[in-house]
Amino acid sequence: MNLYLQSVICNLQSAISITGSKSETNRLLLLQALFPNITLANTSNSDDSEVMQKALNLDSQLPTSNSQLVDIHHAGTAMRFLTAYFAVNEGCEVVLTGSPRMKERPIKVLVEALQQLGAQISYENQEGYPPIRIKGQKITANKVSIPANVSSQYISALLLVAPKLENGIELTLVGEITSIPYIKMTLALLNEIGVDTNFEGNTITVKQLTTNPKPQTLTVESDWSSASYFFSLAALSNEASISLTSYKETSLQGDSALVEIYAKMGVETRFEENKITLVKQPNFKLETLNLDLNNTPDIAQTIVVTCLGLGIGCHLTGLHTLKIKETDRLEALRIELTKLGANISVTNDSLTLVATKEIHSNVKIATYNDHRMAMAFAPLALKVPIIIENAEVVSKSYPDFWNDLKNIGFQISEL
Repeated sequence: MNLYLQSVICNLQSAISITGSKSETNRLLLLQALFPNITLANTSNSDDSEVMQKALNLDSQLPTSNSQLVDIHHAGTAMRFLTAYFAVNEGCEVVLTGSPRMKERPIKVLVEALQQLGAQISYENQEGYPPIRIKGQKITANKVSIPANVSSQYISALLLVAPKLENGIELTLVGEITSIPYIKMTLALLNEIGVDTNFEGNTITVKQLTTNPKPQTLTVESDWSSASYFFSLAALSNEASISLTSYKETSLQGDSALVEIYAKMGVETRFEENKITLVKQPNFKLETLNLDLNNTPDIAQTIVVTCLGLGIGCHLTGLHTLKIKETDRLEALRIELTKLGANISVTNDSLTLVATKEIHSNVKIATYNDHRMAMAFAPLALKVPIIIENAEVVSKSYPDFWNDLKNIGFQISEL
């Protein structure tokens, strides 16, 4: 499905309700599978979370002999978290697989870390990549090391299963740590259900939870990554007052850094009870952005597209994990922004955009099976009409995205 986007509005006055964070939801779904007396509220309605839930529900029906195929499609978080979950689930055997792109995304670092602990995991095809065969084992070893500059999802996968291990985990992170906010999110959620954790220097310790947590309902905060597109809309508007629910000023999500980043692009964020309101500041002086996004790489696409729309340059670093996402996001950005008339260059971990005042109109934006490519480019329709190819890919994280854009005044038609 290709969509043609244009907007005749310059003034955004809207209220949008965004479902729970995919990152928090998938972590809590795994903890709920380990400790069933936990109840969840405001969970994400994303494809990734539905796939995660389905796989965890399937686990309760798995036979103790004969392996079963578990297909998580494009869901990278589910691939990492479920690898650890099934590895410590004594007696079960699964083959964990996914989409063609998922079979190109590395899993070796996590597999080797689990093997250090005694897990039985083997590769069905190419070494280092899914599909993988997992035979669940009782794990008693507790000391493991992992490179610190890899996807934080590998690290979180190990931490999430630790409370169920006989001796917990003492995890050593080797080198410079990437995406620390996501690691802290995982530890905070563990603390919330009563797990003792400690993160000091490059060592993380998670203790076994010897008794089940008390029955409790955990409410998932709405997704800050999904909010990023409305920050972009506010920045690109002449006037805007966009209210989003449900958000907390003391968020666990690293992408809440949007508040500080978009203040540099003329968007003020006002917190009130469980909502934020994004207000465009008049006559704001824009300057070239220089940002290290090592802790928040998922909002890089949104930021660079916003800069293009504002006619300012940017230099973004800390982006090395983007090359192993749903697509090579750095290369995808270079190709698509160039179509729009941008002067952009990328390296293995950075992106540089030169300021330009002219944006080509009616350009077809390829999405590469990447939900964030579709949503990051959509706000540009405030400046020029654009076409988003394979627009249905947004269901991976934000199924209601196009309807929400229509509700705030965008003209969207299917081609």
